[in-house]
Amino acid sequence: MMRPRTPLNRDTVVLSVLIPVYNERDTIDLIVEAVRATPTRKEIICVNDASTDGTREVLDTLLQQGKIDRLHHQEVNRGKGAAIRKALSMSSGDIVIVQDADLEYDPEDWPVLLEPILDGRADACFGSRFLGGPHRVLYFWHSVGNKVLTMVSNMFTNLNLTDMETCYKAIRGELARSLLPSLTADRFGFEPEITARLAKVGARIFEVPISYSGRTYAEGKKIGWRDGIAAFWHITKYNLFS
Repeated sequence: MMRPRTPLNRDTVVLSVLIPVYNERDTIDLIVEAVRATPTRKEIICVNDASTDGTREVLDTLLQQGKIDRLHHQEVNRGKGAAIRKALSMSSGDIVIVQDADLEYDPEDWPVLLEPILDGRADACFGSRFLGGPHRVLYFWHSVGNKVLTMVSNMFTNLNLTDMETCYKAIRGELARSLLPSLTADRFGFEPEITARLAKVGARIFEVPISYSGRTYAEGKKIGWRDGIAAFWHITKYNLFS
């Protein structure tokens, strides 16, 4: 049975922007400014994952200047997934979205990403890098790996996503926070885990094209082939054993 639309009040809706940060001293202030420049009413929540390059001090300054709303410093490095969980626990918005602290994802894509949720057609919306949006030309094998991981994830979840590994996943706030007790992935396993959890609860998921300006490893890209291998285990674990 088709679920009825459940639109959100566009005049009062608040977006919780969850920003996990690890050693992004050179970009964190730029991405915060880009987030602040969006017209959406928002709360900006940063979790510093025990950075060692001076990022902590930059974040403290941004908090003092009122440019971010909430800040937490992890005492030890625990990984992106753990940082997102912490930020999610600190959130209160009607919609939550993860924003990487680098410059690979552009907040100007938010309107198209948020629209299916605001309109009441979706509980979550994924921004796909493979649906035709402009993107920087980089690593062939990264794109192959992404597509293989997405295909394997789809086989378990019975979804037809094109980009399961995307950072841009907007989710209704109450739904995202209700999943917190079941989220356990500490590193990059967060992406297959949240996808599996959403599928298990029957969330209405939309997918829209976004732009993507990927970084090279020299520019600070952190995810590597070991994370890709681990993702296969995460997909199996969160779909079959949890």
